[in-house]
Amino acid sequence: MNGLYILDKAFFSRIYGERDRKEIETLLTVVHPPMTTEQVRDNPEVLKDIDIIISGWGAPLLDQRFLDNAPRLKAIFYGAGSIRNIVTDAFWKRDIIITSSWAANALPVAEFTEAAVVLSLKHAWGLSAMTKRERTFMIPDEGNIPGLYGAKVGVVSLGKIGRLVCLRLLSHDLELFAYDPYTSPEYAHQMGVQLSGLEEVFETCDVVSLHTPLLKETCGMIRGTHLESMKPNATFINTARGALVNEKEMIEVLRKRPDLRAVLDVTDPEPPQTDSALYELPNVTLTPHIAGSHGAECRRMGRYAIEELKRYLNGQPLKWRITKEAFQSMA
Repeated sequence: MNGLYILDKAFFSRIYGERDRKEIETLLTVVHPPMTTEQVRDNPEVLKDIDIIISGWGAPLLDQRFLDNAPRLKAIFYGAGSIRNIVTDAFWKRDIIITSSWAANALPVAEFTEAAVVLSLKHAWGLSAMTKRERTFMIPDEGNIPGLYGAKVGVVSLGKIGRLVCLRLLSHDLELFAYDPYTSPEYAHQMGVQLSGLEEVFETCDVVSLHTPLLKETCGMIRGTHLESMKPNATFINTARGALVNEKEMIEVLRKRPDLRAVLDVTDPEPPQTDSALYELPNVTLTPHIAGSHGAECRRMGRYAIEELKRYLNGQPLKWRITKEAFQSMA
């Protein structure tokens, strides 16, 4: 079959290393050097004989115009996470397979979150800033540091990332609570997690970590009242999407409650506007959306795409195919 890479140049070699590209070229006839979305838009004739597209960040919008120029297109292997910004209604009307490496991207998010939870239970974020500012290792109110033993950690949503976070945290001597209206108590019990209401998770846990997909129904679901109800010296972590949180209300609570800390890897907008209070509040830790795949971690997503391509060509069941039905509930 004829194949074509379409993605941003900056991400091509980051996702598909030399060994990966050589393997792909034993599986497909790659008819053209890697192209960007803009190059394909300016040269749509390149699509007419393409059966397979290998892609990643910077993938083209799969609208009617693109599809009309790709009459032979059978499958797209997307070596990145969410496909929400590239598929259209026109795409679902064509019988084209699309797979995503979102599960590979879930692993570094879970790893980052585990580390963030551990550091939060040690109050490392604030104490690091204080140590440099005060030039001392004296810890004020040391009794307020929860530590890990017996701590209560809450996970909001038990999707792929939330489950991975729970599995990693279970190696520590702490209690896990979770809010997920789609998970049964039996399944949660098997995981070693106690299901609770959203309000209870915020009220009882020393750290709450958010992992909900951003959908119309979940936009702004975390309100100021949730944060205001948190225990003294508690921490809220968001590695999901900024728009899940009512940011204005969150900022108001963080101003009133300097004992709380927010660890935010995502914001809305992203990055925050230059005059945002998130830059100034001493109890906010900002990281520039680094929880997901970076550096060599991106190669894992490329491998997932290649393994799916091999399954497809061998007529085997696909592990990471996204159907229209599954798409409705994905981030």
